[in-house]
Amino acid sequence: MQICSQCQTSNPDTASHCKTCQADLSQWSKLAIMLKEMQENTRVSHIRIAVSGDCCPACAQAEGVYQKESVPQLPVEGCSHNLGCRCFYMPVLDELYP
Repeated sequence: MQICSQCQTSNPDTASHCKTCQADLSQWSKLAIMLKEMQENTRVSHIRIAVSGDCCPACAQAEGVYQKESVPQLPVEGCSHNLGCRCFYMPVLDELYP
């Protein structure tokens, strides 16, 4: 499920726009906002895609650490899990405290 950050509506993984407010989910889903914030954060050196233990093959393939500029967008295209894509972004920090 994708959650629209504009109106908080849950949308299917396959939706490109929010069914309630028509926001572009590639820019306004909570995951898209989270990714953008991590990419702009100077303390974040890389971004990890974390997956659940029972993920589908497409999500298992997406798991890993990426350069900030080349992180795939979530939900994973081709996810076949019956609950939908449950992947999420995690920041990788080189330094914990300034």
